[in-house]
Amino acid sequence: MEVLMPEPQIFVERTLAIIKPDVIDKEEEIEDLILRSGFHIIQKRKLQLSPEQCSNFYAEQFGKIFFPNLTAYMSSGPIVAMVLARNCAISYWKELLGPSNSLRARITHPHSLRALYGTDELRNGLHGSLSISSAEKEIRFIFPEAILEPVPTGQRARDYLNVYVKPTLLAGLTALCKEKPADPMIWLADWLIEHNPNKPKLQYHISQ
Repeated sequence: MEVLMPEPQIFVERTLAIIKPDVIDKEEEIEDLILRSGFHIIQKRKLQLSPEQCSNFYAEQFGKIFFPNLTAYMSSGPIVAMVLARNCAISYWKELLGPSNSLRARITHPHSLRALYGTDELRNGLHGSLSISSAEKEIRFIFPEAILEPVPTGQRARDYLNVYVKPTLLAGLTALCKEKPADPMIWLADWLIEHNPNKPKLQYHISQ
């Protein structure tokens, strides 16, 4: 009896991460933690939202008692918004963030980002999307030019690998053999990052 194995698929989620105004001076430190946690930063933008834009972004919270303070807090200075990608990005990012109340996070998740960088329930330092649908909505809000297409699977995934991944990897391995570095894995990783043909251009500008 022949056992049919499912075709391998590539699963990559994206989520929106925001470094809020009161911890923007910790940007580099937080980004380092994000990258060391297995995420890729595929888009990045520094901007300042107006109170009206904050109201629209947090429209689902409208009517709650903390809503005015939330919009005032989020519009009080520049933020750094990032699109993070990895397998199960939304759940992993929420886990890394910890509880929304930073005071509670320090007790239950002392190593989480909100425990480390947040102040209280409102000023919790960072934002993360709650679901796939909210991630798509929030990414489009902050990055209106973003193209959110389904991740390729099956033959489309194989075609993508053959056209974009394998040629670059082969070139990197060839260069590795010629270079013969002391630490091949680190050298190859650095080479692939440097020669990535689809390397995104990060955006750094302030929007009023």
